Amino acid sequence: MNAPAISEDLLYSVTDGIARITFNRPQARNAMTFAMYDRMAEICQEINVDRSIKALILTGAGDKAFASGTDISQFRAFKTAQDALDYEARIDRVLGTLEQCRVPVIAAIAGACTGGGAGIAACCDLRIGTETTRMGFPIARTLGNCLSMSNISRVVSLVGPARTKDLIFRARLVEAPEALALGLLTEIVPDVETLQRRADETAKLVASHAPLTLEATKEAVRRIRRTLSREEGEDLILKAYMSEDFREGMDAFLNKRSPNWRGR
Repeated sequence: MNAPAISEDLLYSVTDGIARITFNRPQARNAMTFAMYDRMAEICQEINVDRSIKALILTGAGDKAFASGTDISQFRAFKTAQDALDYEARIDRVLGTLEQCRVPVIAAIAGACTGGGAGIAACCDLRIGTETTRMGFPIARTLGNCLSMSNISRVVSLVGPARTKDLIFRARLVEAPEALALGLLTEIVPDVETLQRRADETAKLVASHAPLTLEATKEAVRRIRRTLSREEGEDLILKAYMSEDFREGMDAFLNKRSPNWRGR
C-alpha cells in the first residue's frame, strides 16, 4: 500500500495497484478549480509510467455531487478572446490526458454529474452511478457558453447526435435510469456505500485482466471515434465566451438570479 498524496481539493492514493482520485470540495459540489484539473492530468501521466498501477477510480467527496464542472468564479478573470481559447485548450489537454490514461478508468458517480464533471465522466471507460445520480450539461440555462469540441465529440459518441442536442437544448439533468439506457452510465447501484464497494470490485476485476488487451482496446475505440480539433471549433468558442450572454449568465449564476438572454 502506498501512502496517499493529499492536497486540499484533490485526494490521491494507491492501494494494491488501484489508484483513486477524489474531488474534495463537497461544500462547492466538487466544482473543479484549474489546479484540480492540472493535478488530475499530472496523475494520469504518472500512472502511464508506473506499471504497478492497474486501474484508476474517480469519485467525488460526499453524496451530493461527483463534480459540478468548473468553478464559475474562475471565469471572472476572462477578459480577452485568448483567455477563452486558453481555457478550452487547457480542458482539451486535461481531458485528453485522462482519456488516454493507459489503465481502465472507472467513474463512481454519486449525486450530480454536470457540465465539466459530465465531461470528465465521458472520458472514463466505465461509469457506475447510484439511484440518485443525475447527469447533464445545463449550460444553455446557466452560463450560455458551449462545450469544447472534444467534449461534443465524446458525448455524440456515447449517445448520438440527436440525443446530444436534446440534452443540451433542453438543459435537463438525466435521472439514473435514463442515463443507463442512453449509455451515460454503465451500471446503477442503490446507494453511495454500495457504489464505492462496487467501484473497488470492478477495479480489482479489470486489474486482474491482461493489461495489453485493455490498453489496445481503449486505444482502438479512441481511434475509431471522430474527434473535432480545437481549430475546427475556435469560432464557436469565441462566439459563446466573448458574448454579452456569457457575462450575463456568469453574473446571474453567481448572484443566484435568472439570466436575461439577449443572443449577443
